[in-house]
Amino acid sequence: MAQLSLKKIEKVYPNGFKAVHGIDLDVRDGEFMVFVGPSGCAKSTVLRMIAGLEGISGGELQIGGTVVNNLAPKQRGIAMVFQNYALYPHMKVYDNLAFGLKLAGTKKAEIDSRVREAAKLLEMDHLLERYPKQLSGGQAQRVAVGRAIVKRPEVFLFDEPLSNLDAKLRASMRVRLTELHRTLREQGKPSTVVYVTHDQVEAMTMGERICVLKDGTIQQVDTPTALYDRPANSFVAGFIGSPEMNLRDGIVTEMGAGVALLIGGTLLPLPEAKGARLRHMMGKPVKLGIRPEQITAGQAKDVQVTLAEGTVRFVEHMGSEVFVHFDLGGVPFTNRVPADQLCGIERKGRGERHTFGFQMGLCHAFDSETGANLLL
Repeated sequence: MAQLSLKKIEKVYPNGFKAVHGIDLDVRDGEFMVFVGPSGCAKSTVLRMIAGLEGISGGELQIGGTVVNNLAPKQRGIAMVFQNYALYPHMKVYDNLAFGLKLAGTKKAEIDSRVREAAKLLEMDHLLERYPKQLSGGQAQRVAVGRAIVKRPEVFLFDEPLSNLDAKLRASMRVRLTELHRTLREQGKPSTVVYVTHDQVEAMTMGERICVLKDGTIQQVDTPTALYDRPANSFVAGFIGSPEMNLRDGIVTEMGAGVALLIGGTLLPLPEAKGARLRHMMGKPVKLGIRPEQITAGQAKDVQVTLAEGTVRFVEHMGSEVFVHFDLGGVPFTNRVPADQLCGIERKGRGERHTFGFQMGLCHAFDSETGANLLL
């Protein structure tokens, strides 16, 4: 177990392209940290720099208080699980798990003990005599994780390990990996984990904290709940959440003694506290942010809403809920409606009118230029 510290980490390639821009991040002892962001945001590059597979152009990287910038990968106390599991096809599962320990000169009895302990932990005792070609995708992924576990590293690094699995297996493996981390902690062997993914569902369900990256810079580091409820900027707001947050251009406008946002010709009044934060921006553009579930299918019983009439574009039936896509004065929005609150909206056709309720007490307003959340 070890704390991981990145201080002003940079990556510049020989052609002058700067991929990572002075990242500062502390990953706590025993923490499950997830790096998430779109393709090309440098999340895998940062992971490879931690592993020692990419050189560091600037800044300082510490693992367990030791500066490791110039240490070889095998000297860093890390174990990495890749997207392709890289198992040796001519070796049985047992030998794949044991190979790294044999190279390190570990005694035979210790190797056997570690291999069987990892196999039991990952529920793959019955797979030890099989070859990789006899394994399913999920089983091969567990062997790759087991190969990391037997090394007893200070830091586990995962580079999109579930991306090659089908959706159902990916969901079950998310649970397995999360439970594995908690099991090791309960056994007094907590592991520090850095997990890279482009899938925000994986990030939200697995990470104790999430680091959101864009273009080689950190946008926000926080718990899944905090990222969802209090995004630092419009990028984080739009990236975290499915369906994504409605982000729509508006104008800060006076409405009586209060403040409202003008969206597509419709005035949406803000609660007093939120309005006070934007009063100095009268007449200026902002970006409204409101999540699909914060728009109701009409007047709500337990929450205060602002009613506005929209035009239905199309309805997606998802079983336990319905996604309603509608226009408000020509501006598109998405509304998520639980099955027990449908109010007949699931039967609406294209072009039909319906009254929607906007929970403006939960909305966000983002700076049109910088993207910063103006209401935090």
